[in-house]
Amino acid sequence: MILKPRMNAEILIKFHPRYAASICGFTPLRNPVSMSATPQQITRLAPNQLRITWSDGEARDYTAKELRDRCPCATCREKHGPKPAPNPLQLTVLSAAEAQPLTIVGMRPVGSYAYHVDFSDGHDTGIYTLELLKQLGVIAP
Repeated sequence: MILKPRMNAEILIKFHPRYAASICGFTPLRNPVSMSATPQQITRLAPNQLRITWSDGEARDYTAKELRDRCPCATCREKHGPKPAPNPLQLTVLSAAEAQPLTIVGMRPVGSYAYHVDFSDGHDTGIYTLELLKQLGVIAP
């Protein structure tokens, strides 16, 4: 089941090792794998931005565009490879979803090692490991 947050609500998740509390749709992982840092809190700053506060005290901000561009699914990895030169006479047709600003519409844990993110453009196949999430984003002020 995909949890979809309310658009005008701030998303706040507190991580508890034995149970998960969810407000407005994002759910922290249950019993995370052993790693140096685990998510303690996930806050939706805007429809296209979220912040993860990690157990080591670091907080990182992520944009929907960055997460979408760094999607680790097989289809996206293939798209990031070498591309043929574009035909200058061909126009790209965007779907209605692609023409709208990109937002994060849902997020849920995958096992105890990753999160699954749903985007407003319909893409929903990427699994973002905790290690990848810790590398992405920028350190929050």
